[in-house]
Amino acid sequence: MKLTESTSSVMPDVQGSTDLRRIRIDRVGVRQVKHPLTVKNGRGAILGTVGVWETTVLLPASEKGTHMSRFMGLIDEYHGQGMDAKLFKQMAGAMLPLLNAEEGEIRVTFPYFITKKAPVSGVASMMDYEVTWTAIATTEGVRFLTEVVVPVMSLCPCSKAISEYGAHNQRSHVTVQLEASEDYVLDDLIRTIEEQGSSQLWALLKRPDEKYVTEYSYDNPKFVEDLIRDVALRIKQWPGMLSYRVEVENFESIHNHSAYAMLEGRA
Repeated sequence: MKLTESTSSVMPDVQGSTDLRRIRIDRVGVRQVKHPLTVKNGRGAILGTVGVWETTVLLPASEKGTHMSRFMGLIDEYHGQGMDAKLFKQMAGAMLPLLNAEEGEIRVTFPYFITKKAPVSGVASMMDYEVTWTAIATTEGVRFLTEVVVPVMSLCPCSKAISEYGAHNQRSHVTVQLEASEDYVLDDLIRTIEEQGSSQLWALLKRPDEKYVTEYSYDNPKFVEDLIRDVALRIKQWPGMLSYRVEVENFESIHNHSAYAMLEGRA
C-alpha cells in the first residue's frame, strides 16, 4: 500500500499520548551512538575523531514517551561544525525545546590526539587521550563539564628507597573532571595533568629518549597519594574553576591489583 500525504497526516503520535501510571522518568533517550565528530583544539585547528554519544531528557509523569528520532537528528545537525564548549552548550540548550523537555543531558566520549615530540630525539608522534564532554541543560541554563583520562608513569618512592638496583614503576591513569566558568584550551589541561607524573608518556621513543624517561622518573618518584595531590594543586589554580574531581589508578607492576585514590574540591 502506497503511503499518501493524507494517510501520513493522520498517523497517531503514540509517544505524545498521556500515560496514566503517573511516574516521572528522570532520563530517557539514546546512548552508545557512534558518530563522526570534529573538535576545535582551541588554537584554530579542527581535529577529526569519532564520538560515542548519549543524549537524554527528563520525561514528565503524564507523557508516555519521548521522540527518539529527534535525538539522532540533533546529533547529525551539529556534525561537522567544529565542536567546542560554546557550541556543545548551545546544542544542549537546543535539545530542550526540540524534545519539549525542561531538563536533559548530552554526553560524548571521544579519543583526542596531541602531537608530542620525544624529549631528546625530538621525533614526533601522536598521543591519544580519552575525553568526555557533558552538558547538563535546564530552563535556567547549561552547565559544561570536561573529563580527561591522562596516562602517565609513576615510580614507587618506597621501592627506590629499599632497592639497590632500581625501583618498580608502572603506567597510571589520571582522570580529571573539571567544571569552570571560563573557556580553556584542552591541550593545556592535558599537559598540565601529565606534567605531574613521575614522567610523561610518548607514543614513540628512541633509545636516548628511553634513557631520559627512565632516569627522569627515577629522580621523580611518586606514590599514588603524591600524584593525586600534585594534580589537585594545579587544578585548584585553574582559571574560573568551579569544581573538580580527580582519580588516579596505578596499574601496579609488582601486584595483581591497582593502587587508587580520589578526591573532590570546589572553588
